[in-house]
Amino acid sequence: MEQKEFAKPFVKWAGGKGQLIEQIDKLLPVAIKNGNIENYIEPFVGGGAIFFHIVQHYKIKNIFLNDVNKELMNCYLCIQKSVDNVIFLLQKIEKQFYSSNDKALVFYKIRENYNERKLCDGLDFEKCAQFIFLNKTCYNGLYRVNHNGQFNVPYGRYKNPKICDLDNLILCSQVLNNVKIYSKDYKEVLQNAKKNTFIYLDPPYKQLKPNSSFNQYNSNRFDDAKQYELAEQYKRLSSKNYLLMLSNSDLKNIDKENRFFDDLYMDYNIDRVYAKRMINCKASKRGVITELIIRNYEDANDENFQ
Repeated sequence: MEQKEFAKPFVKWAGGKGQLIEQIDKLLPVAIKNGNIENYIEPFVGGGAIFFHIVQHYKIKNIFLNDVNKELMNCYLCIQKSVDNVIFLLQKIEKQFYSSNDKALVFYKIRENYNERKLCDGLDFEKCAQFIFLNKTCYNGLYRVNHNGQFNVPYGRYKNPKICDLDNLILCSQVLNNVKIYSKDYKEVLQNAKKNTFIYLDPPYKQLKPNSSFNQYNSNRFDDAKQYELAEQYKRLSSKNYLLMLSNSDLKNIDKENRFFDDLYMDYNIDRVYAKRMINCKASKRGVITELIIRNYEDANDENFQ
């Protein structure tokens, strides 16, 4: 029997959950596995590893994806609405890149054009193709902007980056077919919650170290005040009996006595999962760390919220 091919995220993303899927799947509520969840909301979708996993393994009627990064969500929309246009433009850039003797120069010219180009109100296929190209060829697949909102990640110097993954883009388009896609404040998207809803919250992580430049994904910093605000939203949603899962950094990796999240979410179940994080300029600092998964249901077999 031929094995089914699954769509995977079309971009690399800092803090992406691809390596955690097996651990997170075990912590999903039984309501998802039994087909009793009708609505799935992901307000900080990023690369979408958990979304792509859930939607291809479990039956869910309504899916709502959101991210404050408008350029990223433009990509989701372009792939959803006309993946052929995305593929055509990406292949054009790919040909330009590989035919050049100075690939770094091509990268920086496209980065400059990307920063100069204002995102169209409708579907912006050109900016989408540039976004994916930069993601595939920049350092560590980071998305980071300066205070002026300009993408400033340097060239990654990969040998043969796969810029246009045609087969996967087509699969992604199929998976996104009936998905509602937004780029709003996360609280607005949460208003779509209704009976039989599961919400996965994966906000920008609280920095393990102060002044870490690699945690700035857009010009709107997700500071401690926003972490507290999110915790209040979590409490409000939980009181309405929605099923909730939230991911965040484990500050105990740096300070064993740090109870920021343990206290903030003390009324809920906190699991620690293992991740190998590679985004650090020093190779010696890359390795296995723990991250937090916070649930408002007792365990994956609890049915109290159904």
